[in-house]
Amino acid sequence: MCTGGERGLPQVGIVASRGVGGAVARNRAKRRLREALMRVGLKSDTAYVVIASSGVVTMRFDSLVSELGAAIAASGEEEKQ
Repeated sequence: MCTGGERGLPQVGIVASRGVGGAVARNRAKRRLREALMRVGLKSDTAYVVIASSGVVTMRFDSLVSELGAAIAASGEEEKQ
């Protein structure tokens, strides 16, 4: 994850609304998503917006990583079409 104008690095925004839960649950969801994103290959010079759902807090971490990776791969396929 990068801050402002760095070239070449992916940019990531994570959103966790109150629907995810209280402040503790939202923060946990964002921490889990940040760690999962570090384990998934992100393309350079690409911006990502990840919206947390309530399942992110309780889901097995390996499942979270694989589903996040599949979603990112699917988003790349849409660009090719």
